[in-house]
Amino acid sequence: MAHFHDLEVTDIHKTIRDAVVLTLAPVNGAAEHFDFIQGQYLTFKRDFDGEELRRSYSICAGRDDGVLQVGIKRVEGGAFSTWANTELQVGDTLQAMPPMGGFFTDLNADAAKTYLGFAGGSGITPVLSLIKTTLTREPNSSFSLVYANKGVATIMFREELEDLKNYFMGRFNVIHILESDAQEIDLFTGLVTKEKCAKLFNTGWIDIAAVDTAFICGPEPMMLGIASALRTAGLDEAQIKFELFASAQTGQANRNATPQSEAVEAQKTTVSITLDGATQTVKMTRSSTILEAARDNAMDAPFACTAGVCSTCRCRVLEGEVEMATNHALEDYEVEKGYILSCQSRPLSDRVVIDYDQ
Repeated sequence: MAHFHDLEVTDIHKTIRDAVVLTLAPVNGAAEHFDFIQGQYLTFKRDFDGEELRRSYSICAGRDDGVLQVGIKRVEGGAFSTWANTELQVGDTLQAMPPMGGFFTDLNADAAKTYLGFAGGSGITPVLSLIKTTLTREPNSSFSLVYANKGVATIMFREELEDLKNYFMGRFNVIHILESDAQEIDLFTGLVTKEKCAKLFNTGWIDIAAVDTAFICGPEPMMLGIASALRTAGLDEAQIKFELFASAQTGQANRNATPQSEAVEAQKTTVSITLDGATQTVKMTRSSTILEAARDNAMDAPFACTAGVCSTCRCRVLEGEVEMATNHALEDYEVEKGYILSCQSRPLSDRVVIDYDQ
């Protein structure tokens, strides 16, 4: 299971007014744990007023950049993002888990593929890592990006994207869709909807028939519309990769909406949880999640968003049955193999066996 390691902040620079890029260096022998794959994220933890807060941020560096970097956009009311943007200083130390996530496809230097990316706001961070790594490691492949923002002033990595466009001439193209700033081409103004995507495909701005894989990262409503347009245009599920950076949920997994009788609420389930090679058997109610049961019994189970968005709390069901309320992180093949998000999973059977180490 992944543990937290120390990372020293070696550089901080703003990409826009309310977003910073942190350059991080593993210390105390942790370098081997931070060899990332393009599109992955880091989960950080920090105490705020005595309460531990965990947040995940995507790596924006390419694999061949020689640095480890994450982009953090300030969120209104967000304790961690506000602190990172206003108080964090070079020389400070952060604690983070090793890179996680499956928002990528395997690359092959001999491949000649066409990739398409959609990003909304700070959803550009993992997509930027994908773009830089893919164009470097697959010299015969091309990448097109549709990037949605409110206006020009909110475009993260604007200069870097232009530099990439010039460096990879003919292999990288970017279309900026701005919600409030008018542009010369009307199609490039407004929101990225299913209908707008269809127009981009049908008017020749994007050769959708040539696309091998599409990556989408942004708010859920935008992602759903884009995914629907891609399916309508002929892409299958295996060709569409998602990374949700925001959720309609409040952040903590909701309790079952269906009222429970006192008898059912009082019914206990026996759960055996393996973590770091040790197995502990506990009793839990069926209204609690597997993650809650583990942490209530002093087990340091991994977690971050608690909303089914990241895959930090991923574990495997070896015996018994659970119900997973929300899943924005696991692929279908992972679910078929018994993997669950423990923050979203509640027991249905009298006995459940869980393994975090697999």
